[in-house]
Amino acid sequence: MEANNLTDGLGYHNQVTAKIKDDLDWTSPDLVRITRMRFLGDVGYPALDKSYCHGINKKGEPVNVILPFSELPVKNMKRELLKWAKKDKVYLKGLGVFNGDVISILR
Repeated sequence: MEANNLTDGLGYHNQVTAKIKDDLDWTSPDLVRITRMRFLGDVGYPALDKSYCHGINKKGEPVNVILPFSELPVKNMKRELLKWAKKDKVYLKGLGVFNGDVISILR
Protein backbone atom coordinates (compact mmCIF):
# COMPACT_ATOMS: atom_id res chain seq x y z
CA MET A 1 0.00 0.00 0.00
CA GLU A 2 1.37 3.41 -0.91
CA ALA A 3 0.15 6.92 -0.16
CA ASN A 4 1.39 9.93 -2.17
CA ASN A 5 3.80 7.99 -4.32
CA LEU A 6 5.85 9.78 -6.97
CA THR A 7 4.40 9.56 -10.46
CA ASP A 8 7.85 10.22 -11.95
CA GLY A 9 10.54 8.91 -9.60
CA LEU A 10 13.39 9.47 -12.07
CA GLY A 11 12.21 13.03 -12.72
CA TYR A 12 12.09 13.70 -8.96
CA HIS A 13 15.61 12.33 -8.60
CA ASN A 14 16.92 14.51 -11.43
CA GLN A 15 15.09 17.67 -10.31
CA VAL A 16 15.51 17.33 -6.54
CA THR A 17 17.61 14.53 -5.08
CA ALA A 18 20.57 14.90 -7.47
CA LYS A 19 20.75 18.65 -6.73
CA ILE A 20 20.90 18.35 -2.93
CA LYS A 21 24.19 19.62 -1.52
CA ASP A 22 23.26 20.59 2.05
CA ASP A 23 21.53 19.27 5.13
CA LEU A 24 19.37 21.49 7.34
CA ASP A 25 17.88 20.69 10.71
CA TRP A 26 14.11 21.13 10.75
CA THR A 27 14.61 23.87 13.36
CA SER A 28 16.85 25.93 11.05
CA PRO A 29 15.58 29.41 10.16
CA ASP A 30 17.01 28.80 6.67
CA LEU A 31 14.39 26.08 6.04
CA VAL A 32 11.39 27.65 4.31
CA ARG A 33 9.45 24.57 3.21
CA ILE A 34 9.37 20.80 3.63
CA THR A 35 8.51 19.32 0.25
CA ARG A 36 8.56 15.58 0.93
CA MET A 37 8.62 13.42 4.04
CA ARG A 38 8.92 9.71 3.17
CA PHE A 39 8.19 6.83 5.55
CA LEU A 40 8.48 3.07 5.06
CA GLY A 41 6.92 0.24 7.03
CA ASP A 42 5.50 -3.25 6.96
CA VAL A 43 1.78 -3.94 7.06
CA GLY A 44 0.90 -4.91 10.62
CA TYR A 45 4.05 -3.40 12.15
CA PRO A 46 3.16 -0.58 14.58
CA ALA A 47 5.79 1.94 13.40
CA LEU A 48 6.96 3.65 10.23
CA ASP A 49 10.66 4.27 9.60
CA LYS A 50 11.78 7.64 8.27
CA SER A 51 13.28 7.15 4.82
CA TYR A 52 14.11 10.74 3.91
CA CYS A 53 12.89 14.30 4.22
CA HIS A 54 13.49 16.99 1.62
CA GLY A 55 12.91 20.71 1.77
CA ILE A 56 13.80 24.08 0.28
CA ASN A 57 16.16 26.61 1.85
CA LYS A 58 15.98 30.41 1.67
CA LYS A 59 18.06 30.37 -1.52
CA GLY A 60 15.42 28.17 -3.18
CA GLU A 61 17.73 25.15 -3.24
CA PRO A 62 16.67 21.60 -2.34
CA VAL A 63 18.08 20.26 0.95
CA ASN A 64 17.98 17.14 3.08
CA VAL A 65 16.02 17.92 6.23
CA ILE A 66 17.33 16.40 9.43
CA LEU A 67 14.50 15.19 11.63
CA PRO A 68 14.84 14.45 15.37
CA PHE A 69 13.26 10.98 15.08
CA SER A 70 13.90 7.83 13.09
CA GLU A 71 10.40 6.39 13.29
CA LEU A 72 6.83 7.32 14.10
CA PRO A 73 3.91 5.14 15.19
CA VAL A 74 1.40 4.23 12.49
CA LYS A 75 -1.46 4.97 14.86
CA ASN A 76 -1.70 8.71 15.58
CA MET A 77 1.30 9.45 13.37
CA LYS A 78 0.39 13.10 12.84
CA ARG A 79 -0.21 13.62 16.55
CA GLU A 80 3.26 12.23 17.32
CA LEU A 81 4.77 14.38 14.58
CA LEU A 82 3.12 17.43 16.16
CA LYS A 83 4.54 16.47 19.60
CA TRP A 84 8.06 16.48 18.16
CA ALA A 85 7.42 19.77 16.40
CA LYS A 86 6.01 21.42 19.52
CA LYS A 87 9.02 20.27 21.54
CA ASP A 88 11.39 21.79 18.95
CA LYS A 89 9.22 24.87 18.26
CA VAL A 90 8.77 23.94 14.60
CA TYR A 91 5.64 25.22 12.82
CA LEU A 92 4.79 22.29 10.53
CA LYS A 93 1.80 23.91 8.87
CA GLY A 94 3.93 26.91 7.93
CA LEU A 95 6.55 24.57 6.45
CA GLY A 96 3.84 22.93 4.32
CA VAL A 97 4.01 19.50 5.92
CA PHE A 98 0.24 19.06 5.96
CA ASN A 99 -0.24 19.91 2.30
CA GLY A 100 -1.76 16.82 0.75
CA ASP A 101 1.26 15.50 -1.14
CA VAL A 102 4.13 16.06 1.33
CA ILE A 103 3.87 13.02 3.62
CA SER A 104 4.43 9.82 1.67
CA ILE A 105 4.07 6.30 3.09
CA LEU A 106 4.98 2.91 1.61
CA ARG A 107 3.85 -0.24 3.45
